[in-house]
Amino acid sequence: MTSPHTLKGALSPVLTPFNEDGSPSPERFIRHCRALLNDDVGLAVFGTNSEANSLTVAEKRGLLDALLEAGLPAARMMPGTGACALPDAIELTRHAVSNGCAGVLMLPPFYYKGVSDEGLFRAYAGVIEAVGDARLRIYLYHIPPVAQVGLSLSLIERLLKAYPGAIAGIKDSSGDWSNTAALIDAFSASGFEVFAGSETFLLRTLQAGGAGCITATGNVNAAAIARLARDWKAVDAPAQQRRLDETRGVFQRFPMIAAMKAAIAWQSGDEGWATLRAPLVELDPVQRAQLESALTALGFRIPHAADLAASAEAAH
Repeated sequence: MTSPHTLKGALSPVLTPFNEDGSPSPERFIRHCRALLNDDVGLAVFGTNSEANSLTVAEKRGLLDALLEAGLPAARMMPGTGACALPDAIELTRHAVSNGCAGVLMLPPFYYKGVSDEGLFRAYAGVIEAVGDARLRIYLYHIPPVAQVGLSLSLIERLLKAYPGAIAGIKDSSGDWSNTAALIDAFSASGFEVFAGSETFLLRTLQAGGAGCITATGNVNAAAIARLARDWKAVDAPAQQRRLDETRGVFQRFPMIAAMKAAIAWQSGDEGWATLRAPLVELDPVQRAQLESALTALGFRIPHAADLAASAEAAH
């Protein structure tokens, strides 16, 4: 029932870089994913911070194919495959599983609000039955602040009973520690892997028996987050957690996706990284100056910024 250990610890919903014409930039994407892996952070591509719901099915498939063709290991990948349209979720999930991805991160269908647990059960069951592959490992994605459609403990229990080989874990982005703790208490003993949705909860999650975190700021602070995920029993673990919280606090003063992209553009020297796809927009010049000033005051540097520079492409 459990997923491979390659997915434990720290993962990041990888930012999706775009070209000037608005199309995804596979070259930047590959460089960024390679750098994250080098920092021991797994690849939860096509998550919320990836602007995943602004990408087409074909774009997601193409970007995943680009990573695999570049030799990045599918065993470290957890692509987001949830979609409002069941056939889209099936296609993306089948594509990920057939290419050996260790797991998939699956949002519930989120457009219609107030849906029942029965409806959500049918949606997940429909994907599992259609894919029909014993290798499928689904990590449920609970993010009610954004999706406005949550996953109850009773729904998770029902899914685990019906599909014990396919339901591997959950990313809890509720922002509510009591919910994360309840998930760990209810299901972790059976091998169900609970990931916090932010490194803010990383130490508490690991201490309680959870699997790790899948966190936005893994894009910019990968090495430090991965270190705490590995060394959470160390004497200085609480101090590590405080430093992580301090860094995240800076990014949270701004729209997070735009802020992380702006930071990468600034520290890599590749201004193309700042681009977002509508309806999201870039930081304005005042916001960028404030972000850069706050990060400079912390002495913060993106560990792999040099690897993301446009000039780094020739090195690979």
